Amino acid sequence: MDFFTTVLLLLVGAGGGLAFANVVRKRVGQTGIQRDSVVLLERIEKVFKVVMAEGYFSEIYNYQDQKKILYVLNDPKKAMVIAKSKVLVGFDFAKVRFRAPDNGEKKLIIEAFPEPEILSIDTDYQFYDIQAGYLNYFNSEDYTQILEDAKRAMNERAMQSDLPKIANNQIQYMMYQLASSMGWSLQLPEADQKRLDALKVKAEADTQESPLLNIGREKE
Repeated sequence: MDFFTTVLLLLVGAGGGLAFANVVRKRVGQTGIQRDSVVLLERIEKVFKVVMAEGYFSEIYNYQDQKKILYVLNDPKKAMVIAKSKVLVGFDFAKVRFRAPDNGEKKLIIEAFPEPEILSIDTDYQFYDIQAGYLNYFNSEDYTQILEDAKRAMNERAMQSDLPKIANNQIQYMMYQLASSMGWSLQLPEADQKRLDALKVKAEADTQESPLLNIGREKE
């Protein structure tokens, strides 16, 4: 066999090898990971909910499950979850009960006003330090329970913060300003009315103080 014949056979063999490798690569690609998503719209509801406060929270949630093997040996599993959430607090105005006085007076009487509630929690979860036991493994139900517990803890933390108080003050003062701009007065339930009166006093004090501060700065 001469030199040129040998070179030709080598080239043909190399080409055949590359073609075979491409075919194998395509077949492997075809059997790779597939992701399908189906979005179903269940229902649409008309709501009248107003967001009055927004808070950002971070939480470290530790999960641990102790299980004994043959009631003697401990076989624990544990995980640490870091959750970062944006919490929106506001009011459902469908729960508000109000009326106007019978004598035609320009007054809006609020008979019942709802408590502030969490309208939305947008949370990003990240799992760290997942350690399974020898026989005590993690399953899908464990992860679901961990996320539910972390979300519940975040909910409680948000309601124990200043967000509900801030939302309450915001909505009451906003309603007062809106009614005043139209020449109406606003009457709230007794406890809410006291808070609103305190807010009005503080707002008036801040308004009177601002011009004095500006004059002082001009003199400087």
